[in-house]
Amino acid sequence: MADRSRSRKLTNHPLPAWPRRVARRGLIAYALPMNDASPIAPAATQADRVTPIDRPAPSGPRALAGEAGGDGLARHVAGRFAADPALAVLAFRVTGPDGGAAGRWHVPRLRAGDPLRSAPATTFSGGACAIRRTAYLEAGGFPGDFFYLHEEIDLAWRLLDLGYRIEYDAGVRMCHPAEPNSRHAGFWRLDGRNRTLLARRNLPWPLAALFLLDWLAVTAARQPSAAAVREWLAGFAEGCAMNPGLRQPLSAATIWRMTRLGRPPVI
Repeated sequence: MADRSRSRKLTNHPLPAWPRRVARRGLIAYALPMNDASPIAPAATQADRVTPIDRPAPSGPRALAGEAGGDGLARHVAGRFAADPALAVLAFRVTGPDGGAAGRWHVPRLRAGDPLRSAPATTFSGGACAIRRTAYLEAGGFPGDFFYLHEEIDLAWRLLDLGYRIEYDAGVRMCHPAEPNSRHAGFWRLDGRNRTLLARRNLPWPLAALFLLDWLAVTAARQPSAAAVREWLAGFAEGCAMNPGLRQPLSAATIWRMTRLGRPPVI
């Protein structure tokens, strides 16, 4: 069972009102209502009342749990949460609109070559997941100041630190165009800023420095553009100047657990 000794006050992202259709361009989203009729977007469940909303992407497939269709997805997700009280997030397999493979970045682990393999994870894609509402509230929700990029990592780390688990379930499929986040204007600035906020909020200082140096090197290697690196460094400076919110570094036990799962919080 999860360790509740490190619970946090909810001061971050508010919950949207129900009902809402939660859909993004090219993405089939499911809003799954809670006992108190408030969902967590883009998908969440309390495991006892689940109502799927499925909307096919243009020229794309519907969301599936195996081959059962939307109702099968609802039953599958509800069953997973009901069977495991420590399960906080169920991450879905993302495919392209034509049913083919999506980007490697949608597989929440370093060994992303086999997206059909289900496994425990240390993060998840916010556009293709289900989140247990009580765990979301206990962890403090998404950090509102992030706007977009890495808010899922922040929530995932805090959930793991509370003793919850995250599972990547390859049997649940949702579709999204295989387009990198870097297509958005300002991506490199937000990447640098939010990784800095992520480190300041959640990592012991030696690991925070290693994490940021590592990602600066990764950015320079993946995007050999002086302009992109300058933009990332500008985001780093912005993240250093901002109030990061509540700082609660991950425990040594959580860091070791993440390392055993193959993704220590430095990459």
